[in-house]
This record gives sequence, C-alpha cells and structure tokens, in this order.
Amino acid sequence: MDLTRTEVTRAGKQAGRPAGTVRGSAARLGLMAVPVAFFAVFFAYPVAAIVARGLEVDGVWRLGRIGDVLAQSDVRHVLWFTTWQALASTALTLLVALPGAYVFARFDFPGKQVLRAVVTVPFVLPTVVVGTAFLALVGRGGLLDDLWGLRLDTTVWAILLAHVFFNYAVVVRTVGGLWAQLDPRQEEAARMLGASRLRAWRQVTLPALAPAVAAAALMVFLFTFTSFGVVQILGGPTFSTLEVEIYRQTSQVFDLSTAAVLTLIQFAAVAAVLAVHAWTVRRRESALRLVDAATTARRPRGAGQWTLFAGVLGTVAVLLVLPLAVLVQRSLGASGFGYYRALTREDGGAFLVPPIEAIGNSLQYAVAATAIAVVIGALAATALTRRDAGRFVRGFDALLMLPLGVSAVTVGFGFLIALDEPPLDLRSSWILVPLAQALVGVPFVVRTMLPVLRAVDGRLREAAAVLGASPWRVWREVDLPMVRRALLVAAGFAFAVSLGEFGATVFIARPDNPTLPVAVARLLGRPGDMNYGQAMALSTILMLVCAVALVVLERLRTDRSGEF
Repeated sequence: MDLTRTEVTRAGKQAGRPAGTVRGSAARLGLMAVPVAFFAVFFAYPVAAIVARGLEVDGVWRLGRIGDVLAQSDVRHVLWFTTWQALASTALTLLVALPGAYVFARFDFPGKQVLRAVVTVPFVLPTVVVGTAFLALVGRGGLLDDLWGLRLDTTVWAILLAHVFFNYAVVVRTVGGLWAQLDPRQEEAARMLGASRLRAWRQVTLPALAPAVAAAALMVFLFTFTSFGVVQILGGPTFSTLEVEIYRQTSQVFDLSTAAVLTLIQFAAVAAVLAVHAWTVRRRESALRLVDAATTARRPRGAGQWTLFAGVLGTVAVLLVLPLAVLVQRSLGASGFGYYRALTREDGGAFLVPPIEAIGNSLQYAVAATAIAVVIGALAATALTRRDAGRFVRGFDALLMLPLGVSAVTVGFGFLIALDEPPLDLRSSWILVPLAQALVGVPFVVRTMLPVLRAVDGRLREAAAVLGASPWRVWREVDLPMVRRALLVAAGFAFAVSLGEFGATVFIARPDNPTLPVAVARLLGRPGDMNYGQAMALSTILMLVCAVALVVLERLRTDRSGEF
C-alpha cells in the first residue's frame, strides 16, 4: 500500500529520534559504500599507481626525487607561472565580473534570463573550445590579426582573458546569487545615518558578501591553477602550467618520475584550496540572514546605474559573445559550409574515421558518463544530507571534490597503467572513457542536489521508516518527488561536463573513436587551413550542443537547485 503524505506526517510526530538517528547513520554508511568504492577503484587507485611508479626505483621509493625535481630551474619556472597566472586570472576575473554580479542581483530588466544563460554558456564550454575561440580572435589569422595585425596568442594576456571568459559566470552566479538575497535596507539605513554610498557598501554589504567572494575566488583559482586546454592551445611552447607540464612529461618526454612529483605538488595545493573553500562555504551557509531575491531587484535608476548597466552589457558583448561569434565565423570561412562538409571525409592522417563521427562518440560517451555520475552523485548527496555529519562524512565530501583539481592527465594515464590486469583490464573497453568523464561529473551532481536534499524535512523520512518503508522506498516516495527537478539539472550539468572532458580522455580515447575535444586538439596540432577550419567547425558544433544543454538547464533550474 502506498504511503500517503497524511500518514507520513502523522507518523513523523511519533517518530523517536534515537532509533531514527541510529538507523540514519547505518543507512548513510550504506549509501556511502558505492561512491567510496567507485572513487577508490577509478580515482585513488590509478593516481596512486602512476605516482608510485614514478617515485619507485628498483622496488624502493625515492622520496628524495621530490627535492631533485624541485631543484630544476625549468620546474620552478612552471610552478611560479602556474601560481602567478592563477592569482592574476582570479584578480582580473573578480575585477571584471563583480559589476556583473551586482547588475544581476539588484537590477530587473527585460531579457534577464536570456542574458543569464549567455553569461553561463562559457562556463559549460570545454576548455578546448575556449582556447579555440580565443585563437580565432587573437591568434594567427584571427580577427585582431586581420584588422590591425595584432596577435596575442604568444602573450600571457591571451591566457588571462580566456580564463576570465571561462570563469565570469562563477563570480556572477556565486556572488550575485547571495547579493540578490541580502536585505538592501541595511545599507540604506547606514546611508540615512550619514555614511557615504562607498562607506555603506564597504562596511555593511562587503562583509556580508565576503564569504561568497572568497568562495568564488577560490573556485576561480582552482580552475585556473589546474588549467590545461586553454594553456595547451594558447600558451604554445612558451607558457606551461603544472597540468600542461605533467602532460608533456608523461606523453612526450616519458619521464614518469618528474610527472609524479608534479602530481603530488598539484594534489597538495588543490587539497589546501578545497579545505579553505569548504570553510568559506560553511560560513556562508550559517552566518547570514537572507530575504527573497525577487523583492530586491528593480529597474536601473539614475545616470550612474544606467551607465553601470551599459558597461556590463558591453563587457558581456566584447568578452563573452565576440569570441564565440568569431569562432562561428571562422568555422564558415570563405567557402560557406566547406569545412563542415570536410568533416565527413576520411583523411588518413590524424583520424582513422571521418572527424564527424566524433560527434556521435561524444554523445554516446556523455550519456553513459551522465548515468554513472547521477547514480554515484545521488547516493553521495543522500549520504551527506544531514548537516550534523561527523568528520568522516565531511572528509568524504571533500574527497568528492578532488577530481576537479587533481590532474586529469594523471588520472587518464593512470587508467592505462592501473586498469590493465583482470578483473579490471579495461584498456580496450569503451567504458573507460565514460568512467573518466563521470569522475568530473560527480562533484557537480553532488553540489546541485545537496542543497535541495537538505531542505527536505527529515521527519518525513523518519515517519516513512516508522511505517515500515525500506530505505529505497523512502527515497522513492519522499525524496524523489521533491528533488526530481534538481536531479534533472544535475544530469544536465554532468552531460555538459562529460562532453568537454579533455585531460583524461586524450589518453584513453581510441583513434577510431575520438571525442569532440580530442578531435579538435588533433586538428589544431596539424598545419594547414583545412585542418584549422575543421577544428573551428567541430568547436562550433560542440559549443552549440553545450548551449542547448544549458538552455534546457535554465528552464529546469530553480533557486534551490544549486548555485550553477
């Protein structure tokens, strides 16, 4: 017999806390078992295998190799550039995006939802597409080169601007989402007491926004510190981040020892950033009193606000829309759809199949990766639902975020080294690519579903258990109806992220089954206008697929479905 809401509510008032707590703890551990096993086998094991192989000499670990690698001047230069460009990218992103966060938080204007989707498109684009778009804008034969003979692809500015392009939405969504819920009457009260507009903002609004700004800054730093596709395409031989250097040492120099040391350094840095990020998120969740965001936005008033609004629109047009428009224009070229038609032909070079088949491969891989990420992520999010979880559970939460920062190159190459013996000999299996992609998708599923699951009244779950429902039935009849939309949003994000995964896939995608990002990188690595045009065409197709996924997400999104 189905559980009715009345029965659940009545039983909820009678449910005993101690028994529910014990049962809830056991259920949480059971839910965590599958995600823990998944991450242990397909993340920790491959990473540990490649690190161990890199540091092992004649069966003995040589930890002194870490000091030997750090003593190399070129490695110290890579470390310095990685840190410097991440700090510069973070500061520049905050400077450019904070006015946009204010406009989306405080202004109400026609087309706001459409503009929000436009702003978010770059974030869901693969880094290969971002690099290609800026190559079409500032590189050889790009728009600036054609108009003024100006090229930036050999300078660090191309990398910094591409990082701002990619992370603009992180600041707008994270800071703007909180800013919209801050009560503006507090700042108005300070103004009435004689404070200037700047002083009122600095002493009232800025302290309240500080946790969100810090969280956004840390996420931008994390994404830029581990940047791969953008630096690989725009940096050339001149600039190299840790991630790019790990790729070079692994696939070109074949120096696993140096790659292992660099992986450990990146792992330590990422773990520190994630720990600080978790602390800022807890502060933001617990220290603020918020109001309904719908009551704080209004039409711009006065010359100053209209000027700010126009400036943000101009920034979006030049920084976000122009590179994508140039990408589309370059994909058409002088021959219309000639580059697109060329994708249907075999060339006998970089591909064993026509490049157009990469579209179908990517879609199939992304669907499988989404299914895996949703199952693993939903189980993990359900296990993390309670806020009073202990240190072990909070550590599990941090573990889920590590794939966002640990070298995807290391994970991909680790798959080839570790998963080569029965019963885990998967090197020739198609499932290897979706497994690597799902590792990146799981954190997005967890971060999307967790706020909604925590909003479900726990007494409803306890009541269903008192009435004899199994944990699976409790999830199906209590949680699922309330989180169905968040689950769809999470699946959409996992799908978009899987489509664009490049760092791990470049190692494990077979030559006869390339993905779109891998195909774009291969075409860009070959000389000739036809290869360049085909890379632009494939990048445009990938951009359109991601944009369609985002539009669907925006239609499904609710204010309680996560920040993104």
